[in-house]
Amino acid sequence: MPTANFRPLDVEAIRKDFPIFASTPPLAFLDSASSTQTPHPVVEAMDRYYDTYRSNIHRGIYRISEEATEQYERARQKVAKLINAQRSRQIIFTRNTTESINLVAYSWGSANIREGDEIVLTVLEHHSNLVPWQLLAQRTGATLRFLEMTDEGLLDFTQLRDLLTEKTKLVALTHVSNVLGTITPLQSIIETAHAAGAKVVVDAAQSVPHFRVDVQQLDCDFLAFSGHKMCGPTGVGVLYGKLELLQEMPPFLGGGSMIRAVERDVSTYADLPAKFEAGTPSIAEAIGLGHAVDYLTHAGLEAIHVHEQELLKYAHLRLQDIEGITLYGPAPHQKAGVIAFNIAGIHPHDIAGILDTQGVAIRAGHHCAQPLMHKLGVIATARASFYLYNTTEDVERLCDGLRKAQTLMTRTKGHEKPRRNR
Repeated sequence: MPTANFRPLDVEAIRKDFPIFASTPPLAFLDSASSTQTPHPVVEAMDRYYDTYRSNIHRGIYRISEEATEQYERARQKVAKLINAQRSRQIIFTRNTTESINLVAYSWGSANIREGDEIVLTVLEHHSNLVPWQLLAQRTGATLRFLEMTDEGLLDFTQLRDLLTEKTKLVALTHVSNVLGTITPLQSIIETAHAAGAKVVVDAAQSVPHFRVDVQQLDCDFLAFSGHKMCGPTGVGVLYGKLELLQEMPPFLGGGSMIRAVERDVSTYADLPAKFEAGTPSIAEAIGLGHAVDYLTHAGLEAIHVHEQELLKYAHLRLQDIEGITLYGPAPHQKAGVIAFNIAGIHPHDIAGILDTQGVAIRAGHHCAQPLMHKLGVIATARASFYLYNTTEDVERLCDGLRKAQTLMTRTKGHEKPRRNR
């Protein structure tokens, strides 16, 4: 139920902010779960950095360096406010969600995980929240355990209390599945994990861009997300961590900017967040991310979520009319704006290729979630995902393109020459 101050999206006005939609015919971009499009204000903010005050940050004692530093740190403050972090120094800028999770795995994980310890994951995880923990387990002798899902594509919480034991040191899980769109009820899981003595890492790459995420309310220990999935540039991501944990953790990378003093044989390290931001960071990208936060905040995360839910329900109804289609995942009210599907007799790559000729962009493949594909019993799916700039017309073009793909593939198969036995 929208709040009293709810203001619906003006999608027509929003689309004018994105240059890519000025093409003719307009692009039906349905792959925002992979990377979103970027609006004018974000690109212009990055251009201003390059055109008027490009310089390195924190060390320059001249005007444009001080301006760059101010804008970079202002972006950190905007991100902290977006997720309701207590302090901006709890926000670590990284390259992306993957690097953020690897930072935790190598720094916190190497210092705290030992042989015989257990790490609990879920079958829904993107490879970026799986492979780092596999590597940690291989280094330390820890064991990975998995929370499975139901036939409806929801996590099976009846298993959770059995999975969590005195050996459990960490629970790492996605907030929103990048394949099924399943929304994880994080708060109850985090409470249960903390009661068992485990820390919790949240992959929020598919949630922070789409609805309000409050790290204090969730009480998660770490949370990671990427700029390129929230109208920002590539090359910048975020790690949030509880202050006491970040302070105790050793550096992930060594070099310039992350030190207090360096001797020949030993160094002391800078305070947060610099301790985890070695070398020259992605300055323009961080500034761009800050303006992406401004853009999404102005549009309204609540309005974005409501808009996506309406599109999702509409798309489910329209897609169900297509013969031979299989939709994966839970009902629309239990997930975010993602629909994974297959059509009988057509490979997902063929579907995506034919749709591309119609100006419709979707994703096809295993979506960096191969264990989930195995669980579903498929090698790949097609996937459509929605964001604040999508419309019901995009959904109609998707459905029209799928029917065209069926017709084209039927004709192609009808003209195939019989294969000789070999």
